[in-house]
Amino acid sequence: MKIGVDLGGTNLRVGLVDEGQIVKMLATRCPADQPEGVVVDAICDLIAQLWNPMVTGIGVGVPSLVDSVQGIVYNVVNIPSMKKVCLKDILSARFATRVAINNDANCFTLGVHKYGEGKPYKHLVGITVGTGLGAGLIINGKLYSGHNTGAGEIGCLPYSGHNFEYYCSSAFFLRNYGSDAANLATTLTDEVAVINAWKEFGCHLGHLVCSVIDAYDPEAVVFGGGIAQNYSMFYPAMLREIYKFPFPETVRRLHVLHETKEDVALLGAAQLVEE
Repeated sequence: MKIGVDLGGTNLRVGLVDEGQIVKMLATRCPADQPEGVVVDAICDLIAQLWNPMVTGIGVGVPSLVDSVQGIVYNVVNIPSMKKVCLKDILSARFATRVAINNDANCFTLGVHKYGEGKPYKHLVGITVGTGLGAGLIINGKLYSGHNTGAGEIGCLPYSGHNFEYYCSSAFFLRNYGSDAANLATTLTDEVAVINAWKEFGCHLGHLVCSVIDAYDPEAVVFGGGIAQNYSMFYPAMLREIYKFPFPETVRRLHVLHETKEDVALLGAAQLVEE
């Protein structure tokens, strides 16, 4: 058994995982506006509630860059107090077990590869589309994190006067329509306007995938995250842009997929201790 931790600025989720299945999960609001120690205590409290002698390790996904060797997290997104936290040392001392820590998008990608839509593929890119835009890489069947767990973070790449995250995250909807993606249909009462908004968003995602092909030439690109729940709304426009890629055989052999397995990022976090 392993324990997976998914730390976010809004929610904190901890799951007990056995043979790729979440046996039990606990969740709470993350005390993101509190001092570092309060956040760490909240993590430890949920882990302690799930702890049993069969647990062989703890894996943690965080929205930040990570020194994965030392287990130090830096400048956690939306948790201002967590500027430099030796989280691996803290958890190892508290629970006397193996601890592995990585970026949350990498945990999603690892979970997709081990338990989700990415299982058949040795070379894939996982993309999380939500408040921000995250990505992770599987190369030759292994998670490739880079030196600071930031490998594959394509959201920061320049695009159309800004970067991809500017156009391929919730910022796109908030900036153009004054609404997040989940409430777009309520904000735009005209159905045609809603469809056109998703078409424009899909066009930007198509350009993103073309850049992914140029950079990594994967077998598969797998989408997840909150906005990806609306996959059917942006997929056609995204695919049209992908088909414009100058090498049609590359596109023909590419699988563009939507991950539907729940809590795959939590499963990926738990899997870190086996990597």
